[in-house]
Amino acid sequence: MTTIRILVDADACPVKDEIYRVAWRLAVPVTIVSNQHLRIPAHPLVTRVVVDDGFDAADDWIAERADTAAVVVTADILLADRCVKAGATVLSPTGKAFTSSSIGNAVAVRAIMSDLRAGGEQIGGPKPFAKEDRSRFLSALDAALVRLRR
Repeated sequence: MTTIRILVDADACPVKDEIYRVAWRLAVPVTIVSNQHLRIPAHPLVTRVVVDDGFDAADDWIAERADTAAVVVTADILLADRCVKAGATVLSPTGKAFTSSSIGNAVAVRAIMSDLRAGGEQIGGPKPFAKEDRSRFLSALDAALVRLRR
């Protein structure tokens, strides 16, 4: 059986501190994956992987290791799609779970928004990250890890 672990698409992740707290409480290893050197806590459960700055290098590293024992934290829809297809549990930093039944719609919306932006449309970005998002993420991460332990 593969060890339950958390893989974090970390370059722009706003919930790293929350991930550490849950991981330490439940004794789950965390791998922080980024294109640049990020500071991480000195703790035996936390590992840092700095990938080269090639296009999608962090995404590729995470996707290659995503499986049914992994919880992947990412806001990247295309990475979420790859990880869901590999059987991983995938959460956005706002606590939204990407599942096999929801990821297709998320990918389609992303493509539509990209096309609109490419056509010069002025469309707003995501809502600002809020306290409620942080709370929802903590609950979702805790629930995902407890579910994987069963």
